[in-house]
Amino acid sequence: MPRVPSTSSATNRPVPQHYIHTAHGNFLDSTGRVLILRGVNLSGSSKAACDRPSYELEDFWETAENGGESFVGRPLNLEDGSADVHLARLRGWGFNVIRYVVTWEALEHAGPRQYDYEFMDYTVAVLRKIKEYGFRVYMDPHQDVWSRFSGGSGAPYWTLPACGLNPRNFSASMSAIIHSEYPLPTSPEPESLPAMIWSTNYNRLISQTVWTLFFAGRMYAPKCIIDGINIQDWLQQHFVAAFGLLADRIKEAGDLYDDCVFAWDSMNEPGEGFLGLANLNETPKHQALKKGPTPTPIQSLRLGTGVPQTVENFDFGAMGPSRNGTVTIDPAGRSVWSEPSTEVDGVNQRWGWKRDSDWELGTCVWALHGVWEPSSGQALIPDYFAFTRKDPKLGQDGEETKGPGLPVDFVPDFWRPFWRKYVRRIRQAHPEAVWFIQPPVFVQPAPLEEEELRGRAAYSAHYYDGLTLMTRHWNWFNADALGLLRGKYKTTIAAVKIGNAAIRASLRSQLSILKEDPIEILGPYPTLIGEIGVPMEMDGKRAYGYTDGGKYKGDYGQQVKALDASLNGADGPNAMSYTTWTYCPDNNHQWGDGWNLEDLSLWSADDVRGARAPRMTPSRNYLRTPSSSKAQLLPSGMSRSRTSSSSSGPDEAIRQPQPTYVSGTPPRLATPAALTSAPNESAESIGSALTLANEYRLRSRTGNGVRFGDTPVPNKAGGVSMNIDPSAVSFPEFDSSSRSPPPVYTPPANPYAFLTDGARAVSAFARPYPQATVGRPKTIDFDIGKAEFTYTVIVNGGDVPDRKVDEAYVPQVTEIYLPLVHFASKQWWEDLESVPQVGGRASDSSAKEDYPPRSRSDTLASESENVPVVNSILSSSLTLGRASASGYQPHPLSPSASHYEPTIPLEAYSIAVDVSCGSWQLDSQKQILRWSYPVPESLDRDVEYTIKIKRMGGAIPRVVNGTIGQDYSTGGGQKKKGAEEGSSIWEACCGSEGGVGCTIM
Repeated sequence: MPRVPSTSSATNRPVPQHYIHTAHGNFLDSTGRVLILRGVNLSGSSKAACDRPSYELEDFWETAENGGESFVGRPLNLEDGSADVHLARLRGWGFNVIRYVVTWEALEHAGPRQYDYEFMDYTVAVLRKIKEYGFRVYMDPHQDVWSRFSGGSGAPYWTLPACGLNPRNFSASMSAIIHSEYPLPTSPEPESLPAMIWSTNYNRLISQTVWTLFFAGRMYAPKCIIDGINIQDWLQQHFVAAFGLLADRIKEAGDLYDDCVFAWDSMNEPGEGFLGLANLNETPKHQALKKGPTPTPIQSLRLGTGVPQTVENFDFGAMGPSRNGTVTIDPAGRSVWSEPSTEVDGVNQRWGWKRDSDWELGTCVWALHGVWEPSSGQALIPDYFAFTRKDPKLGQDGEETKGPGLPVDFVPDFWRPFWRKYVRRIRQAHPEAVWFIQPPVFVQPAPLEEEELRGRAAYSAHYYDGLTLMTRHWNWFNADALGLLRGKYKTTIAAVKIGNAAIRASLRSQLSILKEDPIEILGPYPTLIGEIGVPMEMDGKRAYGYTDGGKYKGDYGQQVKALDASLNGADGPNAMSYTTWTYCPDNNHQWGDGWNLEDLSLWSADDVRGARAPRMTPSRNYLRTPSSSKAQLLPSGMSRSRTSSSSSGPDEAIRQPQPTYVSGTPPRLATPAALTSAPNESAESIGSALTLANEYRLRSRTGNGVRFGDTPVPNKAGGVSMNIDPSAVSFPEFDSSSRSPPPVYTPPANPYAFLTDGARAVSAFARPYPQATVGRPKTIDFDIGKAEFTYTVIVNGGDVPDRKVDEAYVPQVTEIYLPLVHFASKQWWEDLESVPQVGGRASDSSAKEDYPPRSRSDTLASESENVPVVNSILSSSLTLGRASASGYQPHPLSPSASHYEPTIPLEAYSIAVDVSCGSWQLDSQKQILRWSYPVPESLDRDVEYTIKIKRMGGAIPRVVNGTIGQDYSTGGGQKKKGAEEGSSIWEACCGSEGGVGCTIM
């Protein structure tokens, strides 16, 4: 592989030690080591303000209409000390990168050009806290189906009235499915929202309309002029300006670009709207997701004007969507289009914009442009969106030069011009940024000129095992969905994969396609999978104890198998980077991640050992009454307040009849049996995830703590220095000095207890992988059922700096994250409440011993062999930069307290290591094994090396209801003969609560 340059391809400036290159299909550090970035999305909770979950209807519309609310507190609470706990946990799981979720609404909720600078400064403060733990960050401008007020997340409320829409009427016509109003705003039952039905909003009227206006308003809605410009330019300018100001704020902080925030993602999962639609009278053939009432586009247009329609209804099962009769939706005359009376002479008194007189409020914008006729309900131009039309800005300011009358190709025609505007603005603040490129899901990127990418790019495709995600079940069969979309198979049946081995091979094959996409289209750039994960509430929330009388409470075996299969796909020859979805500090079993009943968080407060999770946590939407819920979802004495927003809002001055569903299959699918059979438990809430008193004892302490992955940067003289001058740092305006100091949490005595407490399927995602490699990864293999890791590298002289020219050259090592949760000694997972005695003394990390590097070759140590676990006291950058021969040095900006991390002594590990060449050293505190081997001088001669690591005694047994020795591959419940004994493991893991709240890997 060619050597990395010493100057930036974007600015031609000398690169610093912490610089990340994107070249040769890889992420590379400044010495040429191949980096694999694996981490998490922080956080799914950031889609809404604190204490504003999607199921809450009370004040939902009123708050939005009055300018919304602050998102300060997202994604982490900096005031109560919990941020350190969460970040130490994430670092301890081996994560080294964070996709930082921010919505447009969080930046500009109060109104056009009314920015929330306090939130921006709070974001800077959170990023500084994240930096203390050594994470790299890429920023994610997040959205789902446009906005919270159209059933998803992202854009501020006021963007919908700006498009001439009345959001209070969306649910009546199912023009958008909104969780808090499901199935009807007059009688909401948000707990009955079907899994993933929110995503069908991409194919419903509101999302289709707004995305079309956002990307192509000039071409398809030229009459939509607001403040003197087309709605397309108006919306895009506001979006770009808001995130540009955030980028500026991060730049002004002075210490976050580029050793922490190194990249910007493009808009999350953008919608295509109506663009490319062949026929308004037909459901698009490529629309694979059909669930619930599914109108055709022309039916959606009729429903939007308040006209009843009988539409097809679909179920989604293991075999995909299947038609299940019809449903008649009657909006009772309620139109989604704003009344003319809401604006006087085109001026909106609340939000301040002026609408052009040709844009007639109260009329569907597509009727206004002659696409259909409301009086007859007929489509006048069924293929209106299938072909390009005249655009007055054609060929100007980075716009495409494609003329009218040609077939629409969404990504190059509409997504690419917007991406250019976004990058141009963010680049002003962050010239060295790596640009993560994310077109719609499973859609290939458009070609981009190298002068636009400047050697700084990556493809950030998303990948989910769709069948598992939709059915909430790990099936014995699956399908090669991506291969089917890309034309790999002539028939659907040929894409079906049967059996565990075939499914795992298929998932790996699909990810390999995404790895090749940028190389074939953009150039030699890497892929990082921006989102990948599985639902945790599988099989009717069986792992939460909601089924079978609680028999399977704490058993995440199915989730382990599903998530391991997906993440295994990123191993092998793919050797890919990814950020899992998601980590939500306020996740709970009842409402999941707090958004549209999704429940993918890797951690939950309800899974903390000893926690007694309530069936429903009271909120503003739930008031005490003498009755109880017939659905058994509310504790005794609790029922839902029917507070709703059925009264007219500012866009609707007249009280109208209420919508109904008058015939056919009800649009609300049956409530899962698991939700109605939950055993009665105490209604006493354990509080939010931010209240961690139930998790660990509190006490005050002073002095610096140690943290997972502090990252000192070695200088050329061999010492350790940091990258900034603290005296030159401009700290953010967010100021908590007037607030009481945060509590400090006592590090748990047992690190294995800390890393598994509250975690779900941790053995699947806390997996060994090479974080930095001298050479090129050939293949990564991890057998989760045997706790065996094998890694093969290929290396030649071009994989390191020129040793004859670079006088400051320091030999590098390959760094492998070796998770304690897989390789811990028996005494550390057997008794989670105490510090094991080792050699007649308690383990003490302060008593460090200088062990020499250990070489092992040819044979793998047997279980009976007493393999010494060795440690290097040399501290190096965990994944990035040059190795250092100096001792550990804490970050100079780290506060003196509130650092939360357990000590991991050498004796906590039980491993046998076999290397084909070289030597290895274990840094137990960082869970890093460093492997060094000779690098050939020749640039043309490849050498191959392999390391094998296994846990002595085999995989750590899973524990479910007192039974140990379950196999990860089969999920069987039989106790194995000869398994490591531990009849008290159940009590040790879960205390005396009889298993309530236990977390099983």
